[in-house]
Amino acid sequence: MSSGFATFTEEHEAFRRTVRAFVEREILPNVNAWEEAEAFPRELYDKAAEQGFFGLKYDEKFGGSNAGYFYEAVLHEELSKCRSGGVAAGLGAQATIATGPLHLFGNDELKQRFLAPAIRAEKIGAFGVTEPGAGSDVAGLQTTAKRDGDFYVVNGSKTYITNGVVADYVIAAVKTDPSRGHKGLSMLVIEKGTPGFGVSKKLKKLGWRASDTAELFFDDCRVPVKNLLGVENDGFAQVMGNFVWERITLALGSVGAAQDILELAQKYVTERQAFGQPVAKFQVVKHELAEMATELEAARQLTYHALRLHAAGEWALGPTAMAKKYATEMCCRLADRALQLHGGAGYMMEYDIQRHWRDARLGPIGGGTSEIMNEIIARQLGL
Repeated sequence: MSSGFATFTEEHEAFRRTVRAFVEREILPNVNAWEEAEAFPRELYDKAAEQGFFGLKYDEKFGGSNAGYFYEAVLHEELSKCRSGGVAAGLGAQATIATGPLHLFGNDELKQRFLAPAIRAEKIGAFGVTEPGAGSDVAGLQTTAKRDGDFYVVNGSKTYITNGVVADYVIAAVKTDPSRGHKGLSMLVIEKGTPGFGVSKKLKKLGWRASDTAELFFDDCRVPVKNLLGVENDGFAQVMGNFVWERITLALGSVGAAQDILELAQKYVTERQAFGQPVAKFQVVKHELAEMATELEAARQLTYHALRLHAAGEWALGPTAMAKKYATEMCCRLADRALQLHGGAGYMMEYDIQRHWRDARLGPIGGGTSEIMNEIIARQLGL
């Protein structure tokens, strides 16, 4: 069947082979141990930085390659085939949500202090929006930042923060003017070691176990005003702008993971014998794989459509929401069906399919739930 890669040039495909070789060399041999440890080593960030993975869409003056969105799309799609959603999430967050706001909204001084070292993996970043009492409702955030001279005094907490434990800085959404609702949000870069800022706990999860996911606290944390991204009280638009690319990358990751899921299922039923013949010979199994391949290709093309629009500079809210919703839900369906095809073996820890099944479930939740995606789509329909 067609791979569906017509969106990409031969140069992109060469880069795909580079990422695939990195995954096979540096990640796959270690996945089981990292999943068991619920962490992967900091050195993996260094190795990824040596390949230029963290600066693909950033300016050369800050250490990026300015290669563009399509190269980063390849990165996310191929990383998701590493069979550890946690590893892909940790590296992916460094390339996108932990650095994207700096690129889009930071001044040159902030970019030199945080973006440049993040591209080199000298600093690991995190993006802090979700709170214990406010997830998809960004306007309902309660963390405050009150101006006190040349500082903001930050109080509140964040949760479900990818890279939160190891992060050297977090880009946090805070309320600088609580009386204005979502129009009173701002974005601050808060450094590790700042008095009053710390990690409450590392969170244990159903999937993405190798990722570092944390709950953070801010207790009279004094952050320099110079760490403000863009203009005060413009944070809501900044968060929403960052969400668009994050959602496309989640869709791309789901497409990549689903490709691996399909290949694992096909390999297993081809090798497995039942009633004296390979299971893949049974019509019901062939039809199941055909259905899975069709769903995957539909999600791939929908995702690539949103990617092309975004790379062309369009504010593609509707297509992005469609791609994120359909691709992440498709990945869950394929993982469930592949697990069923594996039978009892699928539940055994030595089979990668059980990890795919656990990891896929976060897709329809993270970066905006499927319900939020439906709301965005409905609004684009004028409803």
